[in-house]
Amino acid sequence: MSYNQVDTPDGTWIGWFVNLQVNRFLCRVPQEYIEDKFNLTGLDMLVPNFHQTLDAILDLEFDTEYGFNPMDADPELTAQLYGLIHARYILSMRGIDDMCLKYQRGDFGICPRIYCDGQLVLPVGMSDSVGESHVKVYCPRCRDVYQPHARCAHLDGAMFGTSFPHMFFMQLPHLLPEPPLEKYTPRIYGFKLHKSALLPPEHPEPDIKNTISTDSVNNNNSNTNVSSGKSLPLIPMVSPPAVKVSQNSSPTIGPPMHRFNFTIN
Repeated sequence: MSYNQVDTPDGTWIGWFVNLQVNRFLCRVPQEYIEDKFNLTGLDMLVPNFHQTLDAILDLEFDTEYGFNPMDADPELTAQLYGLIHARYILSMRGIDDMCLKYQRGDFGICPRIYCDGQLVLPVGMSDSVGESHVKVYCPRCRDVYQPHARCAHLDGAMFGTSFPHMFFMQLPHLLPEPPLEKYTPRIYGFKLHKSALLPPEHPEPDIKNTISTDSVNNNNSNTNVSSGKSLPLIPMVSPPAVKVSQNSSPTIGPPMHRFNFTIN
């Protein structure tokens, strides 16, 4: 039997706390579950003033107008301890049944992804430690996480833990939806974009061979100057003259030789 059929204020601190709009994601943990010391194993090491804070949670005559007496309990520690107890409770069969009612009622919202077609979501924490991250919502259709509604976005993610949505669908597999078949495709004027069109432009690579040869020549010249102790000018590299070859003559370098006539007197 579910203990969270209807969340109605009943004068207890738990009834007042879970009915706040900012705590809409939380379900009501039964008092008998909290009173079972086995369910609270290890929590006394995580929350200061554990026993005093636990008594405040189990308060059956909570004054909603004045709240806690500062000498009796700290409101922040009380909410923190209840959140850690809540994270354990919703992993039990009774807790999953209570959260299923809220899930089917749409208390956690819907997936913002267009192709998920209004799929209901579940709360999930990104960490099991208090104070590390706020609560997120998990979509079982696209299997991704999103920001929840603004009024519940400041709840600590440790109040739900990292395992809850997956344990939920392991216990209730008939509620697990099929993945979406449609996927958004980027287009320009109706034409699909090729993957290469979305890549950044490539820069031309430098000529590594020419860079290496030039650097080696400069290094050799500088080494020669250092070894001789004199500052010698660098000799530029000049390519040899081109050789022209005609069809009627053999290749020659430079001008042809001339004949001279000598007369002996």
